[in-house]
Amino acid sequence: MAYFDPRNNPPTRNAIDRFIRRFGTAAWAMAMAVMYLVAATAAGIAAVPAVALFERWGIPLWHSAAWWRLPALGITLASCVGVWGFALMAIVPVYNWLLPTRIHAFKGGYFTIAALPWYVHNALFYLVRFTVLPFATLTPIGPLFLQAMGMTLGKRVRIGSENLSDVRLITMGDDAAIGGSATIFCHVAGGGHLIIAPVHIGARAQIGLRATIMGDVVVGDDAVVIAHTVVLPGTRIGNGERWGGVPARRIPNDEWKEYAKTVLNRG
Repeated sequence: MAYFDPRNNPPTRNAIDRFIRRFGTAAWAMAMAVMYLVAATAAGIAAVPAVALFERWGIPLWHSAAWWRLPALGITLASCVGVWGFALMAIVPVYNWLLPTRIHAFKGGYFTIAALPWYVHNALFYLVRFTVLPFATLTPIGPLFLQAMGMTLGKRVRIGSENLSDVRLITMGDDAAIGGSATIFCHVAGGGHLIIAPVHIGARAQIGLRATIMGDVVVGDDAVVIAHTVVLPGTRIGNGERWGGVPARRIPNDEWKEYAKTVLNRG
């Protein structure tokens, strides 16, 4: 991929956009510093209940001379971590609502104001994704958190992976399922290019184990994406179709039946 030519960017919006485009590295460094501060405040506020819990129970245990104080202190500390995690999943969506995180489809370069909501939204989401979300993914709390972050979910969806990005642009229909460790993201970036486009997963569609769905992909109703498949940007998977491979391709019914027959006859 050729490196992005800034002349291909959309027109500038305002003075902030002009600054970002002209001083990309400085703007990136400033954004990173601000996001670290935002993340610190979110994590710190979420820690308040845990600190209160430790102050009430942990400190007396620390100074206790009882033989059981160490296991009790360990349980208290573990409980504090859990309380912090639940609080973080409540605080981060509030930040996501208050800050400029409304992602829209975009095609241009990294250093534009259009990339700012994408950057902020994912930075907030990753604060939970890389800390406590793996412990909540398979619980009812996981989908609730994703909805609070802006992901559109139908009824009775099943999500077995936390490897998501740009969740505000992901839509799942009723009874759709995402398999364990599947990866779904709504952007393509490289060589200075940034393309942001939504992903739609239809009703009753199934995304297999460790499959990868990239931006600007539509998976139709009742479709199946086989495990370890890589679905490239711009792909349209029709209703009821089966796709597999790297890169993904449609698997005809006769080929699928022959494969199933071969597998079943091995036993």
